Amino acid sequence: MTATIIANLCVYILTWNVGTHHPDDISMTEALSLNGTSSCPDQRLPDIYVVGLQEVSTHAKNQLFNIFHDDPWTFKVSEYLIPYDYIKLSTEQLQGILVMMFVQPKHEPHIKDVEAQSTRTGLGGLWGNKGAVSIRMSLYGTGVTFVGAHLAAHDQKLAERIEDYNQIVNNHHYKTPKYRNIFDHDYVFWFGDLNFRLTGTDSAWDVRSLVEQGKLEELIERDQLLLVRTTGNAFSLLTEQLPTFPPTFKFIEGTSEYDLKRRPAWCDRILHRVQELRYPDIVLNITQISYKSHPDYVLSDHKPVSAAFLYKIEAQTQTDDELYELTHGGGTTAAPLASLDSENARLAPIY
Repeated sequence: MTATIIANLCVYILTWNVGTHHPDDISMTEALSLNGTSSCPDQRLPDIYVVGLQEVSTHAKNQLFNIFHDDPWTFKVSEYLIPYDYIKLSTEQLQGILVMMFVQPKHEPHIKDVEAQSTRTGLGGLWGNKGAVSIRMSLYGTGVTFVGAHLAAHDQKLAERIEDYNQIVNNHHYKTPKYRNIFDHDYVFWFGDLNFRLTGTDSAWDVRSLVEQGKLEELIERDQLLLVRTTGNAFSLLTEQLPTFPPTFKFIEGTSEYDLKRRPAWCDRILHRVQELRYPDIVLNITQISYKSHPDYVLSDHKPVSAAFLYKIEAQTQTDDELYELTHGGGTTAAPLASLDSENARLAPIY
């Protein structure tokens, strides 16, 4: 029997630490690939945009304004997407961590159970300067969550980053039956300023020299995120297409010159996961079609990073409404797969 394609969507994710700056006169055209550079099939625009920002200004005046209005960054992204007929589906903010989602109107009838959640990890879970916010939903009958995170900073804080990750996994809970936890979802996208640095004793000058020589593979082998995924300490349930672009941190603001007060590193990352054969006669698939930085942006000490994915659902007989009944139709969730990472975090050595 020939499978029916229930959905074949292009999902575009952008993450950027904006360093408390306001958008002001900045253009988002290139960052959102609205200039004909979309990697989606036939160069069409994405079906879904998810934008995650870190270090959004939390000045008291802005917080009061945001009670009644969107954050200025949400206004800015809306300004660029609304003319292309996108609608704002949801936004969620935890202090400086902001996630927003825009969709083409034709997909709105196929989206249900939209829910936002947040977890604080700063100051032992008391402060939201670090942590995660997420937006989850049923998308064409499947459960998907988009998690935007900002983890502990500085080279020597690897253990704290692992702890932040596990706090988010263990404390991030939703109300939707069968999808109570992050890794209960059929699809997971996790992105943000994850702050992973490089192992080794190279100086900032040494790292910059290797970047200038194009020896990125030599550097990425010492990337902390790759190492903790390999050892199972954190993020081992997720997949990442390794960066082929230069480190996106740390730059002198207003320039594309590295600020050698810190060693350059790939702090800004986008990972994903799909449970491909979770349901009988249904195939869930993700294909990553781009992963790049946007080096022309000099607003903060980070460069924006984007990724595009093809989100495909094939089934023998089900419509997306029937798939929704299968995936969301009551019952309880099995023990969260996230516990695998949590357990390994206590067993594997930290480098």
